[in-house]
Amino acid sequence: MTQPVLFGLDRLIAEPALRAPLAGRRVALLAHPASVTPDLTHAIDALARLPEITLTAAFGPQHGLRGDKQDNMMESPDYLDPLLGIPVFSLYGEVRRPTPAMMTTFDVLLVDLQDLGCRIYTFITTLRYVLEEATKLGKAVWVLDRPNPAGRPIEGLRLREGWESFVGAGPLPMRHGLTMGELGHWFIARLGLQLEYRVIEMTNWQPEAAPGYGWPLGERCWVNPSPNAANLSMARAYAGTVMLEGATLSEGRGTTRPLELFGAPDIEARAVLTEMQRLAPHWLQGCRLRECWFEPTFHKHAGLQCNGLQIHVEDGAYDHAAFRPWRLQALAFKGIRNLYPDYPLWRDFPYEYEFKRLAIDLINGSPLLREWVDDPSSTPADLDAITIPDEQSWAAEREAFLLYK
Repeated sequence: MTQPVLFGLDRLIAEPALRAPLAGRRVALLAHPASVTPDLTHAIDALARLPEITLTAAFGPQHGLRGDKQDNMMESPDYLDPLLGIPVFSLYGEVRRPTPAMMTTFDVLLVDLQDLGCRIYTFITTLRYVLEEATKLGKAVWVLDRPNPAGRPIEGLRLREGWESFVGAGPLPMRHGLTMGELGHWFIARLGLQLEYRVIEMTNWQPEAAPGYGWPLGERCWVNPSPNAANLSMARAYAGTVMLEGATLSEGRGTTRPLELFGAPDIEARAVLTEMQRLAPHWLQGCRLRECWFEPTFHKHAGLQCNGLQIHVEDGAYDHAAFRPWRLQALAFKGIRNLYPDYPLWRDFPYEYEFKRLAIDLINGSPLLREWVDDPSSTPADLDAITIPDEQSWAAEREAFLLYK
């Protein structure tokens, strides 16, 4: 019989020896709605019950400690927790980094954030920022580790120098295959940080094991880490569908399956799929693609019927090793560009407080993906030629930081 997966939070609660070093120290928590125990108690409430832990502050990342903001780029305010009476500071409000005044409220910051395994997911950047600020002010950071629900596969171009942003914390590929605890070790090594850093590791996590391939499917409830991260299917597809945030196509926000589908009122999805199959059928393996129609209730194309495709990764056709969501979505862009050469594909708007660079380029960490899509002579082999070396170099680099062999 397989042993249950214990997350970092579970172990900190269950094992007094792990939390003994916190006695007599002021503790803060950085968390979001998915920061829960197996019985769905939120981390802030579970930790507040432990006699060794003195909670003096809490922090919320993008979308807030309690998940109060539905859309991207909606700021959350600071407030006082009504039950515990401690300040809750927003790291997606007036600031993105904790200020020195915020840092004076604690000695040790516990980070309990469920990630999606994708470079653009901003909790990664928030982790980097708190590590940097903790180094400056002599504070400790402990990560209560959680699974990477996308598992260990690597995919996508690495972020290029000079393209760092709130959606690009460093030269990671789009799909990096690390946990938050492992990423913390990588940031510390790469940036030369010196601080007390500790990972409360998971036990029994098997990222290559079916059927979850990273997520303990059937064992733990899925709680949305952000409002549109609705299920494991979204987490698997996200490394590709997140690029739709930089496109005029709907990514399904305003529907019940956001970031699992894409479309627009003025494309013929069946023709796009045929073109994708013609260009690179091997990029479409490991999933099923279904033509669909949907009408977003808000966001892009709200109230309009869109024709599109949904990515299905939940049945027996799912092949974790073969599924390549970043290439699949890139191929969809290419198919649309081939069929509709003048289609206004790229969305031009301020994205994560960047006003001069296109969102699609910020998302990909360089213009290389967009330039490949827009070049009428480029082929799938051309994109592979610049991407595969990035994937191989990352596989070698991350090896030293893997905590779960």
